[in-house]
Amino acid sequence: MILLDTHVLVWLQREPRKLSRAAESAIRRAQLGGGLAVSAATVVELAGLLSRGRVRTTGTVEWTLREFVEGMRVLPLTIEIAAATAHFPPDFPSDPMDRIIAATARTENLALVTADQRILSCPLLKTIW
Repeated sequence: MILLDTHVLVWLQREPRKLSRAAESAIRRAQLGGGLAVSAATVVELAGLLSRGRVRTTGTVEWTLREFVEGMRVLPLTIEIAAATAHFPPDFPSDPMDRIIAATARTENLALVTADQRILSCPLLKTIW
């Protein structure tokens, strides 16, 4: 199983050409085998993008959220994940959603698919791009 960052989920659903070859290959393998996951924080971020019109809906916000994560596992925010958000290096993004998503990957021992360079450079995470 691999974890998708919010922008990767959006690109997968709306603009797959933006995915790197490595990301596309990892996603394809995960779809056939171990599965895809997203953090609950990704669903919250996506709801905001949909409600502000930054990502086009295909109905209601709720319906579009369900469409985006269909067939994926949505991982909840746990105490362990919340605590892990406090243990990233100083140069790691300060955005709470980025920290929750990364902490989810770290706590669940999953590779995180992201194009965010500051996340990719974090030695505490397994990443794919």
